[in-house]
Amino acid sequence: MSAQTPGSGAGPGSRRARSFDRVAEAYERARPGYPEEAARWLLAEAGERPLHVLELGAGTGKLTAGLIALGHRVTPLDPAGGMLAQLRTGLPPARPVVAVAEALPLADASVDAVVAAQAYHWFDHARAIPEITRVLRPGGTLGLVWNDTDRRIPWVRRLESLLGGPHEMPDPTAELDDTGLFEVVESRRFRFWQPMGRDGLRDLAQSRSAVATLGEEERTRTLEEVDALYDSYGRGPDGMLLPYDTFAYRTKVLPFARHQRTGPQQTDPSPPRRTDPEPQDGTDPDSLLIDFR
Repeated sequence: MSAQTPGSGAGPGSRRARSFDRVAEAYERARPGYPEEAARWLLAEAGERPLHVLELGAGTGKLTAGLIALGHRVTPLDPAGGMLAQLRTGLPPARPVVAVAEALPLADASVDAVVAAQAYHWFDHARAIPEITRVLRPGGTLGLVWNDTDRRIPWVRRLESLLGGPHEMPDPTAELDDTGLFEVVESRRFRFWQPMGRDGLRDLAQSRSAVATLGEEERTRTLEEVDALYDSYGRGPDGMLLPYDTFAYRTKVLPFARHQRTGPQQTDPSPPRRTDPEPQDGTDPDSLLIDFR
C-alpha cells in the first residue's frame, strides 16, 4: 500500500495505524486527495441527491473534502485524534468523531453510505463488516478507495523500496462477495499526477507508517536517502510529478443484511449529552451515540 491512514486501533497493524498521529501535519501537507471523478463515482448510484455519509478512517480529510464539495453531509470518524485535528482545521464545517470501525457510535440504519479511503485494510473485518451493515440504511452504499503510486516507473519503484515496499494493492471484492451481505462489487481505476517538491517528498516519506515506526536513527537515514533520490530525479524548480492510480470499489448492502449492535450500548434511554451546539447542517442529533470530540 503506498499511502495509508488509520482505520481502527483494533484491527491488523494497529501499532502502525496509530503511528499516524505523530505525523499528522506531514500527512496533511504531502498526501494527495482523490480525483473528483472517483469521489463522484463512489456514490454515483444515489443520483444527484445529497447523502449522509459515514467516513471510516477519515484521517486528515483527503476524501472528506471531495465529498463535501459534491454536496454530501459527511460524518468523519477516525481513532487518531491528531489526524482529526488536521481535518477540523482544514474543514471547519465537518464534525469529526474519535472512534473505531469495529464499534461505530451511530444508530442502526442511520446513514446512506459508508466510505473508507486508504483505511479498509486496517480494520478487523470480522467485527467491522457487521457494524457497517448495521448502520447502513437498506440498499445503502459501501465505497472503498485507495491511491497507489505507479511503480512501473523506475524512480517510483526506487522510492517505494525506500519506504517499505514491496506491497500489494488490496482488492476487497472476494472478501465482500463471500460475506453474502452485499450486491456484486463494482470497481474502477482512475489516474492522476501529484506535483512534488523536495520538501513534499520528504513529508510523504515521513507520513508512511513503515517510516513513522522506525527508530530515530534509521528514520533519519531513510529520509536522507529520499532527499538524495529527489536530487537525482527532480526536474528543476518545478519539481517532479508523482504518478498515482486510484482504485475504487462500490457495492450496496442487501436488504436482509441486518445485524444487532456490537458496539458500546447506551445505558440511558435519553439522548446522549452533547458538548457543542446542535448541528446546523441537517445532521440528526440522535443518529450519533457519542459526543463530538
